[in-house]
Amino acid sequence: MSGNEYWLISAPGDKTCQQTWETLNNMTSKQNSVSVNYKFHIPDLKVGTLDQLVGLSDDLGKLDAFVEQVTRKVAAYLGEVLEDQRDKLHENLTANNSDLATYLTRFQWDIAKYPTKQSLRNIADIISKQVGQIDADLKTKSSAYNNLKGNLQNLEKKQTGSLLTRNLADLVKKEHFILDSDYLTTLLVIVPKQQFAEWQHCYEKLTPMVVPRSSQLICQDGEYGLYSVTLFKKVVDEFKLHARERKFIVRDFTYNEEELAAGKNEITKLVTDKKKQFGPLVRWLKVNFSECFCAWIHVKALRVFVESVLRYGLPVNFQAILLHPHKKSSKRLREVLNQLYGHLDSSALQASSAHDSVDIPGLGFGQSEYYPYVYYKINIDMVD
Repeated sequence: MSGNEYWLISAPGDKTCQQTWETLNNMTSKQNSVSVNYKFHIPDLKVGTLDQLVGLSDDLGKLDAFVEQVTRKVAAYLGEVLEDQRDKLHENLTANNSDLATYLTRFQWDIAKYPTKQSLRNIADIISKQVGQIDADLKTKSSAYNNLKGNLQNLEKKQTGSLLTRNLADLVKKEHFILDSDYLTTLLVIVPKQQFAEWQHCYEKLTPMVVPRSSQLICQDGEYGLYSVTLFKKVVDEFKLHARERKFIVRDFTYNEEELAAGKNEITKLVTDKKKQFGPLVRWLKVNFSECFCAWIHVKALRVFVESVLRYGLPVNFQAILLHPHKKSSKRLREVLNQLYGHLDSSALQASSAHDSVDIPGLGFGQSEYYPYVYYKINIDMVD
């Protein structure tokens, strides 16, 4: 049992809802010590007709799954963006400026965002549109940031890879090249380390018109050396061919100071752009994680309200309670709840013990998750 798992239940009011709360709290917290309990406050919402509630019940199940999915997506992407600060993800995931457990255990309905004078269907639509917009914005923002990050990683790889693939601009200097000659040019050749002696012995003879003693070792990594060699332009293609036969690789490279400067500027620009976008993106993700998480708990509240009216009838008279099961106590807690509420629906007890999966019309879940009382699980662990 995860310490981040909560059970949101409701039971019909005895003589009063307060009495329902006291009986449950006494049985689970004081006598048996299987859970810590909190009253879960749901305001007076507009009931509508029974038909509307049955239709809404199924839709709220889908909305619940969608909002949870987007909430977890935003959290996961925030972890990705934080990169080496990922260990700070937990402290960045808050709801309405509180940690997630505090927000949940002290839940207050947000009347400004979700006016209780609206119909239940309208409130569900407001949440659906709000979270749908966040989901669409997340796709756009993550795509733009990932492109930038990808381009930067590709350039950085070229700065640090093997001599076969890396950008040579940072390794060469102007004096390594013959420039502005009508006849001569300088090539850059990658030579495997074990063939250094062979290169020195044969490069002048690969073709005619190679300038004697013109080859210079510019730098080397673990496997290869980067050599320069000067020759006549007219034999370049022939030289490349004979070099390749001996596993010497001529890299295509033209020394052009302006282009080299532009290449260095590009990586600087991408690093700067990434830094500029990082702060606002993290802020956006934090704000919209909070929005999604709060919306998700409001959907849970709506579901409890709708199912409680469908189960226990009118007038509205039920107590919603949030239970935080103690570790390894979930089985015992379930037994205590069945003792308390089994009389509400004996078929539910048989079903939950047999784990039959039979759909009950209008109740939006299979019978294996069906208990004599309204029940939803909430897992607030957002960090993988």
